[in-house]
Formats: sequence, C-alpha cells, structure tokens
Amino acid sequence: MSEQAVPILMYHSVATAPNEATRDLSVAPEAFAEQMAQIGDLGFTPVTTADLARSWREGGPLPGRPVLITFDDGYEGVHRHALPVLAKHGFASTLFVSTGWIRGAYDTGGGLDTMLDWNQVRDLAGSGVEIGGHSHTHPQLDQLADDALWFELLRCKEIIADELGARPVSFAYPYGYSSRRVRRTVREAGFSQSLAVGNGLARRRQGPYALQRVTVRRSTGAEEFEQLVQGRSIARNFARDRALTKGYAVVRRARQVRRKAIRSRV
Repeated sequence: MSEQAVPILMYHSVATAPNEATRDLSVAPEAFAEQMAQIGDLGFTPVTTADLARSWREGGPLPGRPVLITFDDGYEGVHRHALPVLAKHGFASTLFVSTGWIRGAYDTGGGLDTMLDWNQVRDLAGSGVEIGGHSHTHPQLDQLADDALWFELLRCKEIIADELGARPVSFAYPYGYSSRRVRRTVREAGFSQSLAVGNGLARRRQGPYALQRVTVRRSTGAEEFEQLVQGRSIARNFARDRALTKGYAVVRRARQVRRKAIRSRV
C-alpha cells in the first residue's frame, strides 16, 4: 500500500482589497467560498494540524480523504471572511499567528495589513479553529542566533498560552525557512509538530517538523485549486516557485556564512 499523501493548503490573507504587500498571497472572499465548496464537493474532510500529526504519530484513524486548511500570520480577514464560510461547512482549520503582529498589548507594528486582535483570535479558537505559533516577529528563523531563536519561539508560545489559556502545540515556520537546528529548537520549545512550505503534499516520512504545504494565492483559479487538492500537476504549477527558491537559497546560505564569520571575529 502506498504512503498516504495529504494536501495541506496554505492561505494568508482573505480580503476584498488587500494592500500591495499582501496582494499576491491574498485570496478574494468569493474565491475562498468557492474553494471551500470545491473541497466539500470533492469529498475531502478538513482536519487540524494537530489531528493529522497525532494520527501519524500514534497510528490513529484519519478520514478517507483528509485535507488541512491553514492560515499564516493572522490577518483580520480570516475572522471577517473565512470563519463564516468554515462554520457553514463545519470545516476544521489551523491559524498560525505571529504574536507580535496581532493588534493589542504585544503589537510590534510589523503587521503587513490589517491584523486580527486578540478578541478575534479568541473567537476563532472558540469556534474550533486550532491556534498555532508562527514566531513573535516573523523573522527568518534559520538566520537567527540561538538566543534570538529561543526568544521568538518561547515568546510566541507564552503569549498564546496567556491569551487563550491553552498552550499551542503546532507551529509553522515564517517564510517556510527552517534548518536542522531550527527544527530541533522548535521541538525543544514544546511544539509537537511544525509545517514548512515546499509546495508538495505532506507525507508521514517527512517527519512531524517538516510537513510540506501547497500555496493558495490570488491567482489560483478553480481548475488549479482542484489540482492542488487532488495532488495533481503540483510540480508543474510550482515550477517557477521552485526555481526562484533554489536561487534564493544560494544567496541566503552565503549571507549565513558571512554572519557566522562576523560573529566568530567578535
């Protein structure tokens, strides 16, 4: 029997008029509603990140056609536009919040568009949305020194626990970037599973701290969305993304080497 592959959909903003910073990764409310209807019509059952990881870790059952609906960062449109649609279908989902971007006492001012406030996050949690961590200020975690990395993870976890009364168990890497050191630290910080990007289907062999997702963006039409959920033509649809990612990876590695050299001389 072949290994089960699960589509994990990565959303960001759901907005009618997103700003320039979030436009490409923002989905129109009408498109989001249509996509959720497609999921139902195709016979998929949404589960949370914690549910999927728990099943793969402990061998528990999953629905016949599981899918994950995830949101990164914490944009206000997740509450305004996405939640009513999710509630209508009875769909589970996971929201990964950058705690320093959520409006309120911990706001660092880094949010890219109108962000959720903590009352809205609590409302989402009360409606059955799993709330996971996405760091405090949304940096590239693999570029941080150890003390800064620990701060980003523990501060995020602490704020979510204080605001919601429950410790988050799932995490998503900002920008999808991680490394062996980052994954180990996420585990040691108390998160039980974490999501990357990768633009591929999630498989148990990837391990609980490197599960891949597929990006849903404003340009994702109905046909492409069905292909993503069905696990078809993913390599072709994301060929350009992968080429750009490989090129940027070389640049980022060079920057990391320079930073280490500078730190070693201090």
